[in-house]
Amino acid sequence: MNREFLYNEIANGIANQITAGVLKTGDKLPSVRMLCREHSISMNTAKRVFLELEAQSMIDSKPQSGYFVSWGSHAKLALPEVSQPSSVARFQEPDELINKVYANMGNDDFTLFSIGVPSPELLPTAKLRKEIITATRELKGGGMAYELLQGNVKLRRMIAIRSLGWGGNLHENDLITTNGAMNALAFCLMALGKPGDTIAMESPCFPGTLQLAISLGFKVLELPTHPVTGLEMEALKEAIPKIDLCLLVPNFNTPLGSCMPEANKKEIVALLSKHQIPLIEDDIYGDLYFGTQRPKCCKSFDKEGNVLWCGSVSKTLAPGYRVGWVAPGKYKDKLLKMKLVHSISSPAIAQEAVANFLNSGKYESHLRQLRRTLQDNTQKYVQAIARHFPEGTKTSRPQGGLSIWVELDKGIDTAKLYDRAIQHQISIAPGRMFTLQDQFENCMRLCVGLPWSGQIETQLKKLGSLVKTF
Repeated sequence: MNREFLYNEIANGIANQITAGVLKTGDKLPSVRMLCREHSISMNTAKRVFLELEAQSMIDSKPQSGYFVSWGSHAKLALPEVSQPSSVARFQEPDELINKVYANMGNDDFTLFSIGVPSPELLPTAKLRKEIITATRELKGGGMAYELLQGNVKLRRMIAIRSLGWGGNLHENDLITTNGAMNALAFCLMALGKPGDTIAMESPCFPGTLQLAISLGFKVLELPTHPVTGLEMEALKEAIPKIDLCLLVPNFNTPLGSCMPEANKKEIVALLSKHQIPLIEDDIYGDLYFGTQRPKCCKSFDKEGNVLWCGSVSKTLAPGYRVGWVAPGKYKDKLLKMKLVHSISSPAIAQEAVANFLNSGKYESHLRQLRRTLQDNTQKYVQAIARHFPEGTKTSRPQGGLSIWVELDKGIDTAKLYDRAIQHQISIAPGRMFTLQDQFENCMRLCVGLPWSGQIETQLKKLGSLVKTF
């Protein structure tokens, strides 16, 4: 393994434990020599690990004593509560609020904490531009012809190869390309359900997914969700008799950033398979892990083809390219029919360009840098919230992804906070956007995909001041 990559991976692993609360303020870290033995690294590499953590203000060195966890500002912030949505499927879509927040998308005059994608400054724009030119040259007819119904062969092959890293063991023929992950989710819902069916989801949940389900006539049953471990297993077990479908984001979902333990993923797959309830798995954030290893997916444990695994590069590489995919398992024929009816083909040039980028090895290099940036941003955002927000503020502790979930005092309405913040060119995502029920009014999601700067801290400080005015 590359030495530069290795020291960053070890440092990120320790930082991950501190962020998660496994290592607490004042805890002593292994010595330099012990770190060398545990990871089979040189003294210089071990020292670089500690220097990196010191630079992030996460540890302190004490002469003759060693290294200790010092990220006290994070320790002051408690975790948000486990959500407690109603056990009845409800429909109170916050259309007006969602439309108002997303109306600012693309407006460079605002600090867009509200939009959950990486800033273009964090993406390899110039390299992708070259891949577009290459794809235009190499594709038959310059990319003007229809692509295969199942999608670009090279892209499907690269996705299948990458699935080996999380235990997916997919073949290119297992995959269908789509126009982004939302398109994949839509095909899954249309193929497997009908108006009036009940679909189980985490609560809080991405607004676009809620809107999609409602637009197709589904009843949405929101289930209690822990900010660290994700969906509460007992709640899902109790809901089994009520549901026809299940749609989950097990890895670093938005807005909580929770990551479901492997044991829970395995149990969920077995449970839903036993009751013949299809599981649609949205794994759009899986590659944005902060630790040393990508988490497995529910699809990793799928032996009967009951899991429909969906993904895209919209959160990692190129939001505007709309390149997504689904591994639909035993429902492949139904998904192909949906794609034929609704889109016929996926954009040939964008698929070819992404396939070439993945094949070149540049994607993995880009991901390593992006993950480091997002982890660093997450730590700095939480530190700034601890400094500038009122006492009692709670934040999630994401181990990956693009979001921080902030829980404020019960008396604070973040929809009204949005109206005040927007006057200062600050856009947030109020918590009520992430549910169909009357809950999360005192919560908000902040995206950490903006490059950290003095301006970002100034805007977070201003936001904290506005919270205090309530």
